[in-house]
Amino acid sequence: MDKDLVDQVIDVAQRVVASGAISANGHGNVSLRVPGAEEMYFTAGPSLRNHAPSAVVRVGLDGTLLEGDLPPIQGAVVAMHTAMYADHLDVGCVLHTHSPYATAYAVAHRPIGCWVEALAMFGLPTGVPLASYGPRGSDQAVANIRASITPGVPAVLLANHGVLVFHRTPELAILVGGIVEEAAQAGLNADSIGGPVEIPEELRAAALQRAMVFESQGTAHA
Repeated sequence: MDKDLVDQVIDVAQRVVASGAISANGHGNVSLRVPGAEEMYFTAGPSLRNHAPSAVVRVGLDGTLLEGDLPPIQGAVVAMHTAMYADHLDVGCVLHTHSPYATAYAVAHRPIGCWVEALAMFGLPTGVPLASYGPRGSDQAVANIRASITPGVPAVLLANHGVLVFHRTPELAILVGGIVEEAAQAGLNADSIGGPVEIPEELRAAALQRAMVFESQGTAHA
């Protein structure tokens, strides 16, 4: 096991926890693609909180366990991580959490609309799609995830389960995960005063263009 990669995975897990976009018990998974290899490093512990380096495992992108101990309950979600790496060659990090507000939308089978500007700025101008329910780790669950994602979309709600975020770098994945949770919280809060209002479609591209300008200047933020 490459210690540097293990340390990177643990650092990402800690940053996900620090972001606040996570359930109280810390359930979730982090994975990183291994550069130049058909494999990933994956958190196999029961919680991302205080995740032990010894519980990081090395898994082939075909789902084969290459090194470490992978409990069945964690192994069941490996396929949705490997599917994102297989389908999106630029993806370097996949995050799965049960972040409370976004998971509320997933449980209600409601996609998150583009009512927060940051969604339009960071790859979700049509909001966060919803993947229909499939039993945990099943071929149907993975097929539903794949069917719900359009090119360029970096996040999806998992019906009756949680959230999946995937991006080029851990930094971007954590950022998008936080934006999705923020949008879900805003939507639920707005429900009490008439409901959230989506940004007009013709203005969403302008938000994305501003984000690209900020990024080029090194000042991108949500």
